[in-house]
Amino acid sequence: MSGEVPLEAGARFRRADRLLQPSEFSRVFTARRVIRGRFFAVHWSPNELGRPRLGLVVAKKLVRRAHQRNLVKRIARETFRLEKGRLPACDVVVRLSAPIVEVTRRMLREDLLSCFERLAREVGKCAAS
Repeated sequence: MSGEVPLEAGARFRRADRLLQPSEFSRVFTARRVIRGRFFAVHWSPNELGRPRLGLVVAKKLVRRAHQRNLVKRIARETFRLEKGRLPACDVVVRLSAPIVEVTRRMLREDLLSCFERLAREVGKCAAS
């Protein structure tokens, strides 16, 4: 064996967990529901699929180097993958909203976790209304 630990079936980040079409992103942005953190803005819209889906937007304007943009996206995907069991059924677009100068991976992960926790609470309030 290669020493890799097999992932549980529900813990993978599959194609079905992603927003792929521009129309899906537009629908989320049109809903105008957003949770802002220090580095991220999490836009969301309820869906009828019974599971959360993720889209990512990392602008060159905020992160010039491709390897840094890829790192931000990797961190966001991994955080989503680990937290998707706790997230409500909604489409989520994670958008980097601040430059990442002198920022650690942990700071990015914690900011996104905080946004996801607030998302779960906010969607719970909307459903209770």
